[in-house]
Amino acid sequence: MDKPAGSSERFGYEWSHYNEIRADYETQFRKWTPFLGPDDWSGMSVLDVGCGTGRNSLWPLKYGVREAVAIDIDDGSLDVARRNLAKYPNATVLKRSAFDIGFEDRFDVAFSIGVIHHLENPELALRQMVKAAKPGGRVLIWVYGYENNEWIVRFGDPLRKALFSRLPISLVHHLSLYPSLVLWLLLRLGVGRLAYLEQLRTFSFRHVRSIVFDQMLPRIAHYWRRERVQDLMEAAGLKNVRIEWVNQMSWAAIGTK
Repeated sequence: MDKPAGSSERFGYEWSHYNEIRADYETQFRKWTPFLGPDDWSGMSVLDVGCGTGRNSLWPLKYGVREAVAIDIDDGSLDVARRNLAKYPNATVLKRSAFDIGFEDRFDVAFSIGVIHHLENPELALRQMVKAAKPGGRVLIWVYGYENNEWIVRFGDPLRKALFSRLPISLVHHLSLYPSLVLWLLLRLGVGRLAYLEQLRTFSFRHVRSIVFDQMLPRIAHYWRRERVQDLMEAAGLKNVRIEWVNQMSWAAIGTK
């Protein structure tokens, strides 16, 4: 999340342009957090690490958490998150790094959706999340999988590293239009049968473009095999680690402090 070790200002640009809360974001959130249903969040104290627009804090707040603390390092993202969560008095949005969260033994659930895999030091971020969770509390992450993303790792990722991550972010946003149009056409033609592609078919073009842009913009993007996700969670000191394959292309993991 810090500039030397991530892409905070680039994601900040994304969240300033795609800052609305859409109903299908709830569907995504529930897929990314398969271990907890809406009723499970009720009464909890939760921490959202790398909150972006605040959309992943919003659903637990709707489900009745006692307290939600959302943190990010980019000022633009924080402004959007504060607007999106403004009607919830039990929501707090703070400028904090994933590498220096600043809480200890505080939360029932510390979660991070789509952030850990963009960090130079994901191990440190996970240790900080474990530190912030109370004893017996849980840490939950959602990250990119390697499985079924081999083509991205072999072809798309080198292009992102060599070109898109170095270009001005406004130019990358413009360029995202063209692969988005190609993907949109392929989806309309029914190409691909992975669960994720089936979900993408239900999204608007604007939503699909935001996802393509999200793939193109970061400086760092890790695609992890299941075994690597398990190792990361256990190395952070978590017990009873459970991992679930999400949409046949990514991993959700949860463990207990």
